[in-house]
Amino acid sequence: MSSVIIEPEKKLAVYGEYDVLVCGGGVAGIAAALAAARQGAKVLLLEREYMLGGLATLGLVTIYLPLCDGEGHQISFGITDELLRLSIARGIIDGHYPKPWLEGGTIEERAATRFEVQYNPHIFACDAEKLLIDSGVEILYGTLCASVICDEIDNETKRISSVIIENKSGRSAVIAKNIVDATGDADICKLAGIPTALHKKGNVLAAWYYRYSRDNGVSLKMLGFADVPSDQKKSEAQQLIKRRFGGVDAREISDMVVLAHQAALSDALKQREIDNSTVPVVYPTIPQLRMTRRIVGISTPDDSPTHEYVPTSVGLFSDWRKHGPVYELPYECLVSASCANLITAGRCISVTDNMWDITRVIPVCAVSGEAAGRAAAMFSEDLRAPDIAKLQSALSDGGVKLHCSDVM
Repeated sequence: MSSVIIEPEKKLAVYGEYDVLVCGGGVAGIAAALAAARQGAKVLLLEREYMLGGLATLGLVTIYLPLCDGEGHQISFGITDELLRLSIARGIIDGHYPKPWLEGGTIEERAATRFEVQYNPHIFACDAEKLLIDSGVEILYGTLCASVICDEIDNETKRISSVIIENKSGRSAVIAKNIVDATGDADICKLAGIPTALHKKGNVLAAWYYRYSRDNGVSLKMLGFADVPSDQKKSEAQQLIKRRFGGVDAREISDMVVLAHQAALSDALKQREIDNSTVPVVYPTIPQLRMTRRIVGISTPDDSPTHEYVPTSVGLFSDWRKHGPVYELPYECLVSASCANLITAGRCISVTDNMWDITRVIPVCAVSGEAAGRAAAMFSEDLRAPDIAKLQSALSDGGVKLHCSDVM
């Protein structure tokens, strides 16, 4: 029996033509689509699931990590601040209410607590969906990016002419001037043959889930570590199994999901022996992978030095794991030298493995998403070398702070 088959060539209908195509509806994709639409672009957002938010909603990683440096200064602004406030607009989860940040406080009071919140994932997803639709973004759910078609500009550069999608309607093509890869796994980069890199250590098993008990109501059980500060990690106690997962192989991901399901169920049943009212109420519907595959960008920043001035900065972010460090995000880590109309956002931007654990989280995904979305809407010729001053001006007009000197 042959190990390969040849798929017959066929003509595909064009689903539509857009200024900006955003692939992936996680927080980075939400920010990118919103920014592009506000810049006046015709935007299509593709999402393979049937709810927005990615890990932040479907993955149940429902802690909006800090917008501050831990020393009383807010660092990240613009859409990332807007989305944090949207996530708690209908109520804040007990225990995650940073009063000095939300109600005003001195720098000393703000330094005593980080500007982070916990939120309801379903409410946040639906409110984000309404925000995008009200802003003119078209959302196409249940849609996979199956392939891309590229035109060669020269021996070293290409341009994506269309993205082949597949959903309940079948297979079709989307034509867009610019594409934002917010898939989290650099899927569009990989399909286009653009250089990518894998996270060297892989991902530990995480099985976060919600459970109910008579005394505690509904609560999030963070089973297996993910988004736990370095000084709080206890590898033996919190690592569920020794195996790690790369996150780009279908069989391996399926194994991971099965293991996570069983770990969460076992944990709930164990708790039920103590309190027989305990039941699991919500499991994640996507794998809780964090660092998988990323673009190899024009630049690849590291986590040192901190507080460094970057002339091409498109936003600021802090280190969620510890107090103090602040970074300026260079535009060049969002784009590849080999593709003129592709830009990345979120977990798959170009950073070192040391920096990856900092940039993969919600606030930074929104910061990079806003920058990518605005750039994709503003520049139609070549995203690799846009008018940075013009982009920075548009970001500043949207409330984004670009340099450490702007906030400290």
